[in-house]
Amino acid sequence: MREIHQRRREAFRQKWCKRFKDWSWYAVLAEVFLLALWPAGATLAMLTGVVLTVLRFRTDRTFKFRQLPLDVPVCLFLLLSGVSILASPDRGFSFYNWYNLVGVYALTYFLVGQQVRDGQQVRQILLAIAGAAVLVVLYGIYQFVFGIDISAMKWVDGEAFPELRKRVFSTWENPNILAGYLDIIICLAFGLFTKADSRAKRILLGTFMVAAAACLAMTYARGACLVIAVIFLVYGMVKDWRVLLGCAVVGGILLLADPVLYERLTSVFTKVDTSAEMRLAFWESTVAMIQDHPFFGIGWGAYWMVYPEYDFYLQGADIRIVHAHNLYLNYAAEIGIPGALAFLWFFFGTMFSALRQRFEPPAAEPVEATPFDLREDAAADAELQRVEQSMQAAKEQPETPFWQDCRDWQDHRLLGGLSLGLGLAVLSVALNGFTDDLLFNIPSSMFLWMMAALAAALALMHEVKEQQEG
Repeated sequence: MREIHQRRREAFRQKWCKRFKDWSWYAVLAEVFLLALWPAGATLAMLTGVVLTVLRFRTDRTFKFRQLPLDVPVCLFLLLSGVSILASPDRGFSFYNWYNLVGVYALTYFLVGQQVRDGQQVRQILLAIAGAAVLVVLYGIYQFVFGIDISAMKWVDGEAFPELRKRVFSTWENPNILAGYLDIIICLAFGLFTKADSRAKRILLGTFMVAAAACLAMTYARGACLVIAVIFLVYGMVKDWRVLLGCAVVGGILLLADPVLYERLTSVFTKVDTSAEMRLAFWESTVAMIQDHPFFGIGWGAYWMVYPEYDFYLQGADIRIVHAHNLYLNYAAEIGIPGALAFLWFFFGTMFSALRQRFEPPAAEPVEATPFDLREDAAADAELQRVEQSMQAAKEQPETPFWQDCRDWQDHRLLGGLSLGLGLAVLSVALNGFTDDLLFNIPSSMFLWMMAALAAALALMHEVKEQQEG
């Protein structure tokens, strides 16, 4: 009787282990898909996934907590950003902002980093990212085609660019944030493109990259357009000249098709509008903040409260400045130099880890010799040659359908392409960070922490593969 009871308990436990495994993974996919479309839904999915993952840890003996490669800088960042609250002029606000935002980032990193453990899961996450990205791009193009008047909005200097009446933002808050997201997506697609082993895959990924580049041009975000151009130009010069050619062709077509885009991009090197001048003024004010508060900063999320004391440019204008328009200065100002260094350790550690991963193809299995392989010369019996040819023809597989070919990836190509794409995507955030702080946007930050967790998971998968082969 006791044995029967134990068997029932074990069957019950196994049933709930399976449920927690499936449900927690569905929550991961939901968060990844909804990040670019419905951030509130993504946050809800993330919280649900974290609870289910904890329950899975408690019920599944084979599912063990694992340490990720960059857990040390992550913990330092969490600690030092929390300590900065003590220096805030409004500790209540900074604490509320810190545990809502930093908590979301850390839980996203925990959830994705603990859940992703094999190539099949990577495939499903990429499908979720791709599905959301296609919807974002299509909606952005829809906005451009059917018109959206932004003359009353504060995204562009209307006096300097009177012809500019359309800047798409799709499902994101403004064009600059959408442009940063598109830089990331283009980099991810490009990484997979470099590892594609068939024409169908290259056609699909190439078409998507062109559509995303067109949507990027429709944002008229100068910094993001120049960043993706620089990444492709450097990669082309270092790795493959054909990338240079493709970048020149696509960029030339977009500039010829839209003279306003050319005017916007060239204005970066002139004083046509006031955005460059304002950024320099913000940076000057932020450097002064860092000099006055080098260790603990001014407090997490307190930039808008402290900026009026360092307002050297607007001189009391009724405008709330919420960030420094520079990722590096903003972190150093709010959480201090030690906290900023911890974040940069995590940030660039993720980038270098992703870029240096090399996933080699599995070793070829030895082919068994046949009597036909033992022929000593080309004058073998003609009958045997015909038999061999008929056997080879029988082994040939029918042509793979287009969509099935696009879906089927060898693990080493998929993981290698994703690793390269993640490294380039983080690089795009780093370059954009010199003129803007895309991570001020909550979904953008969640997307970065999700990519960091993916890169960490790939590093562990690479380590396990090397140990198995060794």
